Amino acid sequence: MKIPDRTQCALVASILKTLAHPQRLMILAQLCDGPKNVSELENLSGATQSAVSQFLARMKSEGLVSSKRYDRSIFYEIQDPKIQKLISSIQKIYCP
Repeated sequence: MKIPDRTQCALVASILKTLAHPQRLMILAQLCDGPKNVSELENLSGATQSAVSQFLARMKSEGLVSSKRYDRSIFYEIQDPKIQKLISSIQKIYCP
């Protein structure tokens, strides 16, 4: 097994820090099923609209999610396929 260097460890630690919040993790798990808007994520996660927007802004600034406007709605999706793989692995291990 290849041992990661400091830069790789710092990147992974930053990603894991973002994932460490239960509702951010839940939002990413919901986005694994495809793009969703804030209202859908609010209903699925049980978080307020304000909290979901803040979570998405942070994850967008860190490159985990991206957004696209369709008509009047903005839809969010997982930007990095590695994040989708990571969330899927977490689900397989902890949510069998």
